Amino acid sequence: MTDLRAALRRAVSDTAEPGAAELYHALAEALLDSAAEDEGPAELERVKSRVYRLRIASNGRARSFVLKRFDPWLARRNELVARRWLPAIGLGERCPRLLATAADRRGECVWHVYEDLGEGAVDAVHPDPARVRAVVDLIAELHTRAAGHALLPECRHFCGDLGAPFFAANVRDAIAVLEGLVPPRVAPTPEQGALRGRLLLRLYRLRDELPGRVQRLETLGGPETLLHGDLWTTNTFVATTGDALVARLIDWDHTAVGPASYDLSTF
Repeated sequence: MTDLRAALRRAVSDTAEPGAAELYHALAEALLDSAAEDEGPAELERVKSRVYRLRIASNGRARSFVLKRFDPWLARRNELVARRWLPAIGLGERCPRLLATAADRRGECVWHVYEDLGEGAVDAVHPDPARVRAVVDLIAELHTRAAGHALLPECRHFCGDLGAPFFAANVRDAIAVLEGLVPPRVAPTPEQGALRGRLLLRLYRLRDELPGRVQRLETLGGPETLLHGDLWTTNTFVATTGDALVARLIDWDHTAVGPASYDLSTF
């Protein structure tokens, strides 16, 4: 085993994450050259829960990758976005490239290995207008190209719907939960009881307004399309390519089908 492969194995194993052995083999197969590598090292930095940044140096090159651990169903969703749905509408280059996947042998998780886009998120406090414009243009392009696309039923099957059915179901679920918070199941304080009452009154009004709200959403909410579903500025990246700004979107965990206005409400 070369020095770099040994360093990579140690770095991955030291995380004590599930699926570490499978992840190492996927990384070695997908990222390391077949020629002997002895430069190293391999450095693994924990970015947040389930997410790591891997830096390796081999054959005089420094490379960086993002490793992310998913529940299996969520891994499948993100894989479909990167390898099927975005390429089908001509936007396959507008998300990080998915370089490798590794499934834990017990079926508990799946690792994804992505190219590292670096530090290019839109600054939410001091946004640069040109960068914001690049992201807005990409969002508009996503919604326009995916609207009415033949793959939308497949997207809905795997990811669900964030349109009117989603809104109506959440109102009903919230009412059911709050109506169940009564003695003897729970013993709320007077303040908690009053809060529960206020919330229920508001939810009852929303339930009574559902027909009108659904009609307005269908009329004014924009075309049904593929949604990112979580358009915080931290999920937007803008890089300078030549003389142009190129935007990309990351973290498609909440992607679904629904009206374009849903994405606009979260950006």
